[in-house]
Amino acid sequence: MSKVDSIQVDRFQGLFVLGLPFALQQSGYMGLILLISAALICTYTGKILVSCLYEEDENGHSVRVRRTYEDIANACFKNVCPHIGGIVVNAAQVLELTMTCILYLVVGSNLMCHSLYFLPLTPVTCSTVTFLILMPCMLIRDLRAVSRLSFFCSLAQFFITFIVIGYCLCQSVRWENTSLRRVPVDFYGFQVAVGVIIFSYTSQIYLPTLEESMMDRPEFKSMMDWTHALACILKTAFSVLAFLTWGEETKEVITDNLPAGLRMMVNLCLLVKALLSYPLPFYATAEILQISVLKLDSSEARAERWMLILRGSLLILTFIMALYVPHFSLLMGLTGSVTGAAMTLLLPALFHLQLKWTQLDMSQKALDLLILLLGSFCSISGVVCSVKGMIKAFGDKETNLSV
Repeated sequence: MSKVDSIQVDRFQGLFVLGLPFALQQSGYMGLILLISAALICTYTGKILVSCLYEEDENGHSVRVRRTYEDIANACFKNVCPHIGGIVVNAAQVLELTMTCILYLVVGSNLMCHSLYFLPLTPVTCSTVTFLILMPCMLIRDLRAVSRLSFFCSLAQFFITFIVIGYCLCQSVRWENTSLRRVPVDFYGFQVAVGVIIFSYTSQIYLPTLEESMMDRPEFKSMMDWTHALACILKTAFSVLAFLTWGEETKEVITDNLPAGLRMMVNLCLLVKALLSYPLPFYATAEILQISVLKLDSSEARAERWMLILRGSLLILTFIMALYVPHFSLLMGLTGSVTGAAMTLLLPALFHLQLKWTQLDMSQKALDLLILLLGSFCSISGVVCSVKGMIKAFGDKETNLSV
C-alpha cells in the first residue's frame, strides 16, 4: 500500500465513522438515504475533479497538464485573478485539516476520560495530557513516518469497527424495539447529519496525488467506484446496526454505548488510534502554511526556527479550540458543512463546468448545476444548525457551571 493509499483508507474509515450512528439517530430514514446518496455524489465529484487535471491534445488524447487541486483552481481563475483560486483552495484545505486536528483532540480527550474513568481526571486534564503527548509532532519532517502511522490506524479502525458490528449482531434481540420510522425527522437534526455524513466521505483533496501515484491511471474510475461502494456498505451497516441496538440512547461517539469492560478496551484502542492519526492532518496543514503562506525554504538557516514556531502555534491553537468546542458531532457537522461541502461538492462541480463546459452535454451540465445548488444549500443550512447547536451547548454548559 502506498503513502496515499493508506491516507485514503484512513480518511474513509477514520474515527469520524463513530459519529454516523448518532447522525442516523438525529435524521432517521432520511439519514440512511443520505448515507447512500452521499457516496454516489462523492464518487462522481471525485471523478470530475480528476478529469479537470487533463486536457485533450490535437489528436483527441487526454494529457495530464495539472498536478494538484490548487493547479485546477488557478486554471479556472487565470483570466480573473491568476492566484485567487489557489488561495481559496489552500484556505479551505487548511481549515478542513485544522478542524480535523481539533476533532482528533476532542475525541482523544473524550476517550481518555471514559477509558480511565477510575481516575479523578477532568476533561481539561485529559485534553492537557493529550496535548503533551502530541508535542513531538512539531518535530515531524518526513511524510513516510506519517504514512506508516496511517496504515496501522486503518487496520486498527477496521478491527474496532468489526468488534462493534459483532456486538450489535449479538444483541439482535433488541432490534424489534427500534425502528427508523419512529425517529422524527426535523430540520435541525437532518442538517447536522448532512455535515457529519459528508465529512465522513471527504477525500477529494488527496485524489490528484492518489491518481498521479497509480501505475494504471485509467483504472482510477473503477477504483473510485469500488472504494466508495465498500465504504458505503460498511458505513451503512455499521450505522444501522448500532442504531437498531441502542435506538434513542445512541450517543455522539458510539463506543460510549458499549458495556463497561468492552468499552474500556475499545476506547483504549481508539485513543491510541486518535493519537496516531493526529500527525497526518497536522503535518499537511503545517506544510501548506510553510510553503504557500510563509514561503519558507527549508534550506535556509532561519527557516528551522520559523517552522518550529509555526508548528508550535498550530498545536496550541488546536488544543485551545478543543477545550472550548468539546462537542464531537456538532464540530464534525460544522466542518463537513463548511469545508466538506466546498471541497467535495461545490468546487469540483464549479471547476468541471468552468474547464469542460464545451465538452459537456446538457445532462452533465444539469447534474453539475444540481450538485452546486445542493452543496450550497447543505453548506449554508448546516452551518446555521451546527452553530445554533454549539451556542445551545455552551449555554447549557454555563448554566451547569453556575448551578
